[in-house]
Amino acid sequence: MTKPPALKRYLPTSPFKAPVTPPLKQFAVGDQVTHDVYGLGRVIGIEDGIAALVDFGSVRKRILSPYTKMSKL
Repeated sequence: MTKPPALKRYLPTSPFKAPVTPPLKQFAVGDQVTHDVYGLGRVIGIEDGIAALVDFGSVRKRILSPYTKMSKL
């Protein structure tokens, strides 16, 4: 069995900086978005922290969080 990696503890006096985690992207119903694969679309539904339902015109897709290929316009 393998154990999940333990979280590293960073001390404030350490010369090494803690890794910066990017903020989670937040979308709301009605936001215009662009996706690397599907192109321009509009958010038509949100599942809190799980997925966003986006209408890309010809197709509706459920895009899962963390929305790496999607950005708000």
